[in-house]
Amino acid sequence: MKIILNQDVHNLGEEGDVVVVKDGYARNFLLPKGYAVLFNKANQSLFASRTAAIEKRKEEKRKAAASVKDQLDSMNLTLVVSAGESGKLFGSVTNAMVQEALAKNGIEVERKRIEVATHSIKMVGSYSVKVRLYEGESAQVKIEVISESIVKKEEAEKAAVAKAAAKAAAAEAKKQAVEAEEEIVEEVEEEAYGAEGVDEEETEDDEE
Repeated sequence: MKIILNQDVHNLGEEGDVVVVKDGYARNFLLPKGYAVLFNKANQSLFASRTAAIEKRKEEKRKAAASVKDQLDSMNLTLVVSAGESGKLFGSVTNAMVQEALAKNGIEVERKRIEVATHSIKMVGSYSVKVRLYEGESAQVKIEVISESIVKKEEAEKAAVAKAAAKAAAAEAKKQAVEAEEEIVEEVEEEAYGAEGVDEEETEDDEE
């Protein structure tokens, strides 16, 4: 069946493209969902009147894709996964995991545009994942796959260091407080001793 795409459809075409698909695909999916309309003179005329608007949207998509490509090519993602002592993953890295990591970095990408071959990443380490963009453009995202146990160990070590530092700081603060208190006591005793000396001199003068 010959149809005109009403919007971009993955692996099929872009808005305004005339394509031929199987009848069942058109009648059961594309047409009911509003993704396409039948190819006829009326719809041809309609899309002809929308040519300028469609081209404008395509240009905006090109610019957006170029911007996203620059960000993705310069990005380094860290994925924390479950792995054994040998570094072998218990599961596998999926495009959903990469999509979630990208979203945390402020980049929204459709999961189907992220190409992670099934079980292609089986060990911890550095990898590169392809992200397909607009009009055949693509980007390569660098990802670092690390073991969850290593992360937990590092966090435990950091916590231990922080605890030790806090304990040392508390001990130092206590020491300084004790020293300050001792200085105050010494000053008070010196003042008291000085006052006693004055009283003794006055007593001796009176006796004379």
